[in-house]
Amino acid sequence: MALRFWQSPGYDAGTAGFFAVGSLLFMLGAALSLVANPLTGTQIAIVFFLGSIPFTIGGFLQNFQAANATDPSPAGEHRPARRVRLVGWRPGSLTWLSSVTQFAGTVAFNVNTFDAIYPGIGWYDRDVTIWVPGMIGSVLFLISGYTAFMATSHGAWSWRPASRDWWSVAVNLLGCIFFMTAAVTAFVPPERAPAWIAAVANIHLWLGGACFLIAALLTIVGRLSDRRGGAG
Repeated sequence: MALRFWQSPGYDAGTAGFFAVGSLLFMLGAALSLVANPLTGTQIAIVFFLGSIPFTIGGFLQNFQAANATDPSPAGEHRPARRVRLVGWRPGSLTWLSSVTQFAGTVAFNVNTFDAIYPGIGWYDRDVTIWVPGMIGSVLFLISGYTAFMATSHGAWSWRPASRDWWSVAVNLLGCIFFMTAAVTAFVPPERAPAWIAAVANIHLWLGGACFLIAALLTIVGRLSDRRGGAG
């Protein structure tokens, strides 16, 4: 049976490429927030927003693939879905659950980073428009990261250091944890917060982006190797 385009190693590599670009932009935004530079806060916020866009594209492509994955037949064979689905509904599939929560999380980060370009004046406005969407996105990322780990592990936990796919989902999960801690520490209190809290949030954001970049590169290398192997 011929593979559909979303089942090819090249599709996986391209999807991971979008995550790699988004990760690099988030790392750049976090680094610019930590060191002295000529950019304004608005300009740095634009860097984060630009990073959220390839994340969302990658999230959609990954969810599209999971929504249209082959279905097992009663005889144990795999058959393609009857029709192409944009988002799908496959709650019994850990892969689909991981991808749909990740896609939803990226949309929340679109809102979070866009609102940060022109933040409200009061602490309450900033928490509602920036912190809350960021927390929602981080929670969804954490759910996505762990369900992807479970899908690869075929259980709640595994230790498979010889597997490139295992490293990819494990490092991705670590990135989700860093994004979660960054989101928690980004809360804007009624009174002025110590400067070190914002620094911790940006350091964790940078570390999360670095983990996502590594996970994406591992996927790219693995899928390109698969494609070369198939061609050979």
